[in-house]
Amino acid sequence: MKKIIIILFCTYSFALNVSAQRNEIGILLGTTYYLGDLNPYKHFLLSKPAGGIIYRYIFNPRWALKIDGLYGNVEGDDAVAKFNEQRNLSFKSHIFEISPQLELNFLPYITGNKEKNYFTPYIFGGIAIFSFNPKAEYNGTWYDLKPLGTEGQGTSQYSSVRKPYSLTNISFPFGLGFKYSIGKKVSVGLEWGLRKTITDYIDDVSTTYADPAILSAENGVVAAALADKTGDSDNTGLQRGNSVTKDWYSFVGGFITFKFKTGGDIPCPGVSSKHHKFRDFLRKD
Repeated sequence: MKKIIIILFCTYSFALNVSAQRNEIGILLGTTYYLGDLNPYKHFLLSKPAGGIIYRYIFNPRWALKIDGLYGNVEGDDAVAKFNEQRNLSFKSHIFEISPQLELNFLPYITGNKEKNYFTPYIFGGIAIFSFNPKAEYNGTWYDLKPLGTEGQGTSQYSSVRKPYSLTNISFPFGLGFKYSIGKKVSVGLEWGLRKTITDYIDDVSTTYADPAILSAENGVVAAALADKTGDSDNTGLQRGNSVTKDWYSFVGGFITFKFKTGGDIPCPGVSSKHHKFRDFLRKD
């Protein structure tokens, strides 16, 4: 076990030293918004403040690996989107995302170069793990919607066909941006990224209306009230959402990153001078 720990430690320190001057870290500030059953088409509708951190590893002037940690909020409201006002549903949810992405610069770009290669448009794509938790308001109180099973999840009649959804899911970020070097170690930029998810429940809306009598008896009167806000007597079986299309969310904003050099050599027990010479060779730009 001790040898394994030493090997892992040395591998990590080796990678840090090899990647000197290829690392950038910074912050993201902007807005998030949602597209789904309660807002099928209108980009930027009900945008909310968002922010996070960003790490970028530079492979070369064209390619980079970016990892972001993003936190924001999204909302949807039939009354605002005016797509299906009679349905009268609304929600809000946090979004927390961790995502590795590959960036491709249109032009050769180097942070710190003032004469050339100091700006570029770029595109990116990747995969993300994100969490959400839709909530809705009833009589002045906000309720988590998943435990209520507003489309019959958890009830005796619907449980076999409508399973409770997970609040942690996967999305696929892609988009475009622009980077500009403003100093030896500082870069700023703008970015617009869409996230295609594999869930239809960011808004807690997907299929048809469940029987309100069953919802009220098994999941509670609040579940029945928030499931159907049309004011009609009974919409059982009628379309509540569109299960064919999945939900989306987006981040639009700016960033500032700082290029940094990793720490000095970290000695590893049992590593010969030949290994250090090989490491020094890889570190050369």
